[in-house]
Amino acid sequence: MAEKTIMLVCNAGMSTSMLVTKMKEVAVADKKDYEIFAVSTSKVPEMVANKHIDAILLGPQVRYMASKVKDQAKGIPLEVINMTDYGTMNGKNVIAQAERLF
Repeated sequence: MAEKTIMLVCNAGMSTSMLVTKMKEVAVADKKDYEIFAVSTSKVPEMVANKHIDAILLGPQVRYMASKVKDQAKGIPLEVINMTDYGTMNGKNVIAQAERLF
């Protein structure tokens, strides 16, 4: 089991998957044992129920769903990904954002 688990959430889990790849590259380079994955908003309740998650990051495109996802997250720390970091696929900054939630 990974030391920390970070779940990214977007509409379909597709655009965020590119950011997940960048974040995983940073985690490996920094020797961090993180599980990082992306899901669609519809999968949040299932993932929260069946997996230990340390931080949830929402894609900026689903910012409007933050309160709904927060209710589903059952106390898991949650933030919206910085729009600039998302747009530039800055894995290092997004990992740092998640780490502030741990």
